[in-house]
Amino acid sequence: MATASADDLALVIWKIDRLGRNLRDLIDIITTLETRGVGVQSLTNGIVDTTTAHGKLVFGMFALMAEYEAGLIHERTQAGLAAARSRGHKGGRKPKMTASLIGKAQRMYDARQFTMAEIATSCGVTPMTIYRHIHTDRHPKPTDEPS
Repeated sequence: MATASADDLALVIWKIDRLGRNLRDLIDIITTLETRGVGVQSLTNGIVDTTTAHGKLVFGMFALMAEYEAGLIHERTQAGLAAARSRGHKGGRKPKMTASLIGKAQRMYDARQFTMAEIATSCGVTPMTIYRHIHTDRHPKPTDEPS
């Protein structure tokens, strides 16, 4: 390697699947390496060798296929969500706080006999969830000024 120049830099890997988790991740990593002037060579399968023109062509085809696949997944997901909406389904998680629980929490808070933690425990949620659903500004804060 005494005659190696900066143009000969290559990351040599055993198998291509060891470099990235999925094809999109693999493309991002190899593209980043390419911009830094580092090629990628796979020892076992020889499919990816970005140090040659043929290898760059094959890698480019992989990149196009990955982009195409991502586009198809996006289109199918959007079509599925639209179909579910047309059938009356609403996406997302069901709310923990029902109208009756919100009313219960508000009454407990207005009574001024319970801590927020006790109210949350009785409703089966966290104190932050209670704060998001009840009105805490109903009681004016006491002032230091005489009436």
